[in-house]
Amino acid sequence: MLKKRLKYLTLFLPAITLLIAGICSGQNRNFSQFLNAFNQKSYNQAYLELKQIDTAAITTYDKAIWLFYFADYNFKLDNHHLAYSYSLKAKELFLSLGKDKDVSDCNYQAISILSHQNNLNDKDFKIKELINEEFKKVKQQKDSLGLIKIYRNLGARFIHNNNGTEAIKYFKNIINIAKKNKDTLQIAYAYDNIGTAFQNTNLNNVDSAVYYSQKATPYYLKYKDYKSLAYNYNNRGQQQKKIGNLNEAINLYLKADSIPIKDYKAKTKVIFYNNLADAYAKNKDFENAFIYLEKLNTLKDSINDTKQNIEISRIKEQYDNEKLRADNLEIESKRKRNRNLAIAALAIILFGGTTALLVQKNTRKKQRLAEKEKALESQKLATVLKEQELISIDAMIEGQEKERQRIANDLHDDLGGLMATVKLHFNVLKNKQTPELFDKTTTLLDEAYQKIRSIAHAKNSGVIAKQGLLKAVQNMASTVSVSNKITIDVVDHGLENRLENSLELTIFRIIQELVTNIIKHAQATEATIHLTNHDDMLNIMVEDNGKGFNPKQITKTNSGMGISSIDKRIEHLNGKMTIESDRNQGTTIIIDIPV
Repeated sequence: MLKKRLKYLTLFLPAITLLIAGICSGQNRNFSQFLNAFNQKSYNQAYLELKQIDTAAITTYDKAIWLFYFADYNFKLDNHHLAYSYSLKAKELFLSLGKDKDVSDCNYQAISILSHQNNLNDKDFKIKELINEEFKKVKQQKDSLGLIKIYRNLGARFIHNNNGTEAIKYFKNIINIAKKNKDTLQIAYAYDNIGTAFQNTNLNNVDSAVYYSQKATPYYLKYKDYKSLAYNYNNRGQQQKKIGNLNEAINLYLKADSIPIKDYKAKTKVIFYNNLADAYAKNKDFENAFIYLEKLNTLKDSINDTKQNIEISRIKEQYDNEKLRADNLEIESKRKRNRNLAIAALAIILFGGTTALLVQKNTRKKQRLAEKEKALESQKLATVLKEQELISIDAMIEGQEKERQRIANDLHDDLGGLMATVKLHFNVLKNKQTPELFDKTTTLLDEAYQKIRSIAHAKNSGVIAKQGLLKAVQNMASTVSVSNKITIDVVDHGLENRLENSLELTIFRIIQELVTNIIKHAQATEATIHLTNHDDMLNIMVEDNGKGFNPKQITKTNSGMGISSIDKRIEHLNGKMTIESDRNQGTTIIIDIPV
């Protein structure tokens, strides 16, 4: 039952966080105090704030709000039967008042409560009824956020029914909507859910599950969504355990368990402890397996799972047997040692051991000092070389721009004027020669003149200097989309203000090089450029649906595809680049640059 619950652990969390914000347009002071305590996860204080409200003296609408909040409070504490009961009561009052949006919030709340409960009669039928009720509404109202919640729940139902293909369709619909809304966190949730679909359905494709779950992790770190990050680490641990990488799986489970969780804590910890115990047992580390099974046993009143108790007994027996065997070996070893060693020999060994230890410590200390000095010298040399390299990169970029400017000026001022003069001369000679010949010649000269003007206008393509980074990237994407049989979308967020001109120019060159790589090597039909300016950090993410490659093949000596040049530019800007790619799975390059 625990494994079954794990499949849906991450699916509903994004929808749950929307409920509290979505309801109550006319709160009184006490509701506001409740919300402050609730959002800070001070649930005891939140309970006290609700209990201070006299429900007999408030309006019917406020009574419905009170019931909704009390349901959510019990949901957070894993009191699902109470949460569901109060949610239905709130819905009845909202229905009687004609408050459709509040009724929808109650439906989403009930879906989340039911999805977290096991061994419940008619659970699937109840959830399906609620989803269908909301689906009709959002289709009529064209509510994109509501549609995302519906698609997420529909995807979850298909996972529950072991139909991964249909589930993934709905999660990809979420990605399309989220891209239009520029909601990258919703994209991360969708990636995570696609990974769950690949992992826990008839598709059973662990490699794809790993790929999509890893794509979600940077978003959670970026937006500090630690609760979702914990579930993400747990799911990735499950994937690594399936592959057989038990040490990596344990590492990911421990990461998940280290993140503090207040919501749904009991059931979440049950899953983490069960996974850790299982992984340690399979890794033949029975001592740690027993520790986590002991932790799991303290929560048995909230889950009542007999299989778990059998597993505890099995692993405890293995652990006790291993410990008994080790104790017997140690006793035998001591007996032989005591028989063979004399008091004098023991004294000599102790004296010799102490002397050797002191000598060894002194030698190691000297070695460490010598290694530190050598490391400092290497670091100094590396710093000097890096500075020289960065200076050369700056000079190269500046020289390229000056050369383009000079060529453009020469074409415009010298050759352009000359061609205009030639045209005038031909016009003078028109009446003296064949008119058709002169007409054709004039047309050719016009064409040459216009080409010279267009080349000369390239001096303004320091276009970045006038129109800015975003406009330049959009123009480039539009041009490439027309001429290279590839569609490139540009998604931006937080770029209302201009960056420093040389920084914009360098970033544009980086993006231009990445797009060139896609055209030359990826065989892609679609690509997306994400530009996000958040908390003094510019995030660039370029992804395509091309043939992909193995990032491990890119080294310092054999970088290929211009990656070395890009890496040096990013390093010059104190930035960081991450490459994610698999064969036939496309490529995603994530760049973070401080601004």
